[in-house]
Amino acid sequence: MTITRFAPSPTGYLHIGNLRPALFNYLIARQAGGEFILRIDDTDPVRSKPEYVAAIKEDLTWLGIVWDRVETQSLRLDRYGEVAQQLREAGRLYECFESPVELDLKRKKQLNMGKPPVYDRAALALSEAEKDALRAERGSYWRFKLDHTRIEWDDGILGPQSIDAASLSDPVLIRADGQVLYTLASVVDDTDMKITNVVRGLDHVTNTATQIQIINAIGGEMPDFAHHSMLTGPQGEALSKRLGSLSLRDFRANGIEPMAIISLMARLGSSDPVELHDDMAPICAGFEMSNFGASPTKFDENDLVPLTAKLLHSRSAGQMAEALKIAGVPDDLAEEFWLAIRENINKTADISQWWGICKNGANPVIADEDKEFISTAMALLPPAPHDATTWKGWTNTVKDATGRKGKQLFMPLRLALTGLPHGPNMGQFLPLLQNIR
Repeated sequence: MTITRFAPSPTGYLHIGNLRPALFNYLIARQAGGEFILRIDDTDPVRSKPEYVAAIKEDLTWLGIVWDRVETQSLRLDRYGEVAQQLREAGRLYECFESPVELDLKRKKQLNMGKPPVYDRAALALSEAEKDALRAERGSYWRFKLDHTRIEWDDGILGPQSIDAASLSDPVLIRADGQVLYTLASVVDDTDMKITNVVRGLDHVTNTATQIQIINAIGGEMPDFAHHSMLTGPQGEALSKRLGSLSLRDFRANGIEPMAIISLMARLGSSDPVELHDDMAPICAGFEMSNFGASPTKFDENDLVPLTAKLLHSRSAGQMAEALKIAGVPDDLAEEFWLAIRENINKTADISQWWGICKNGANPVIADEDKEFISTAMALLPPAPHDATTWKGWTNTVKDATGRKGKQLFMPLRLALTGLPHGPNMGQFLPLLQNIR
């Protein structure tokens, strides 16, 4: 069975960059009729917060990305300890004592000599007596000893990959304070949970290389890896400094529809054109990982505005029933009102603006040169209730009485009734106006 996972750290709110691995892994699982796991990577006790766990679940639910089960890494620390001991006994996990300052000096020395800044494995040469002396004066941390061979895998996006392990530093798996790091926890979880597919960003390629050796060392089965491109801004600029303004909850607060985000992100960076859908099923059916590339992918949040508008324009009054009710639209007017205004909204919040005009009336906008014209026109307006024929009959009467036609006839009337230069078809909208000033 296909099993995938999304493993966010609850140290902040999800942003648009986090969405790509969440969505891709979700679609792979659903397409195969498999299982999608939400795995909370909370092994950092200082930065991980319960409120961020709740926010992650809230944002994913809003997007329609529903998990089959939740796993929490902080509840699995004993298991990581067992595997760490297994690696120690196998001679693959070794104790180190260098301070951050000492490591930095080593890196600088290697760079000055024209060598790659790879850990020199000095700790392996320490005697037990030397280790005891160092333990007495400082903390220790643990590195995984890589086999200096080529690490190879067939990446679902990048194609065949080959990395020389000798070019990599032995990765730190356990910090001096005892915290188990991502590299170990992720491998243990992926192995124990029988993860079959792992999709993540291009910045994890080196992690994947080292994790493959750890998987082999603990007797796990290697999943299929795929590394998607990194997002940039619309001009190719790095998003890293703007991620705080690209949180999923900010998009929600700004009225962006979740399926507009999903539709865009399910195709962005692939050879397939973006197709707008109001349901996850066709997006899942049409998802093809091999169509994605490794080149940086430009993301412009402004693209979500017209997609949201187009999505709303296609919806029925039934689909918008909750939003119409929240705006205060009576049930008996909901369909008529929605059909009148739906192509004139960019986000759901606009519904309230148009209903406010219908219910309370608008602040009329009347130019000085139109005051007499509007006075004449309003005197000729038939008494309520109005219907679909009222606007045409009224404007014909006003035209005959004033000699005005075209824009000089219709625009002043629209401004007087709605206070806005653009909006719904007035033949549909006039019958909804309950308080014409």
